[in-house]
Amino acid sequence: MAMNSSSIDSGRVHDAPSNNWVYRVLPRALWPYAQLARWDRPIGWQLLMWPCLWSAAMAAGAAASLGSFSAGRFLFHIFLFIVGAIAMRGAGCTYNDIVDHDIDMEVARTRSRPLPSGRVTRFQAKAFMLLQSVVGLAVLLQFNGFTIFLGVLSLALVAIYPFAKRFTDWPQFFLGLAFSWGAIMGWAAEFGSLSFAPVMLYAAAITWTIGYDTIYAYQDREDDELIGVRSTARRFGDNPRPWLIGLYGIAVLLMLFAFLAAGAGFFAYLGLVVAAVMLAYQILVLNIHDPLQCLALFKFNGVVGLIIFAGLVLSLLVRLI
Repeated sequence: MAMNSSSIDSGRVHDAPSNNWVYRVLPRALWPYAQLARWDRPIGWQLLMWPCLWSAAMAAGAAASLGSFSAGRFLFHIFLFIVGAIAMRGAGCTYNDIVDHDIDMEVARTRSRPLPSGRVTRFQAKAFMLLQSVVGLAVLLQFNGFTIFLGVLSLALVAIYPFAKRFTDWPQFFLGLAFSWGAIMGWAAEFGSLSFAPVMLYAAAITWTIGYDTIYAYQDREDDELIGVRSTARRFGDNPRPWLIGLYGIAVLLMLFAFLAAGAGFFAYLGLVVAAVMLAYQILVLNIHDPLQCLALFKFNGVVGLIIFAGLVLSLLVRLI
């Protein structure tokens, strides 16, 4: 408790690094808003971003094989997805904190966040959520009509997720549905339609998300049991490895199907093999009783996402040469 009190007094949060750029660059009055948006924890928007970028790169490769690839359009889409991921992840986290206000007050790791610590009011949090949503809308409106339609549909999944932990042992599945939506957005932005490849990529991203967020949830398992919050970490208990093998294994297999359907090149498959080894490493070394290691392994998935994207981009470049 002393650590949490110290975090509150210092204006920082207990579960984020204190040496983050937020505290070096932004004035102290803006710290609570940066914390609501999780700007001090970029891994979240990165994990939201990677399925978008995978989809965009996979679609670009398919477009290149059809002779309709545009480098300018591809780079513009990448820029939009990065900005959109930061804005919408921030809006989603702010919404999640508003919904979970009372729960966060009961969990040691989250008690120092801006709302439960009283450093922002619910009205201020709602206004900030609206501002971030406007940025996300401005990004969305740059795409074609079908992609805009898909983006609007995703809001239903975002709205449901914070409540999932109250009615199911699988809230990570609902997180996967929302967080993986970009896996169809990138393809839709290129072609104005969907096909088997992006649907398989979406399913792969969902199972990947369930896996890495289960590892993350083991940090809070004891607190969750005390206050009745449900999660896959509680559902899997002390032996999550068979579940993680299944989840990560399915993710790799579905991604393979997506790449095959999209006609991806050699480096895409090479990147997938490297990513599979990295996922297997997580399962092998996981110690669910070590919260710091669980957090580190969760963050490691940002590198997994980068490797898969790099493989797709390299395949695209080879195709263009």
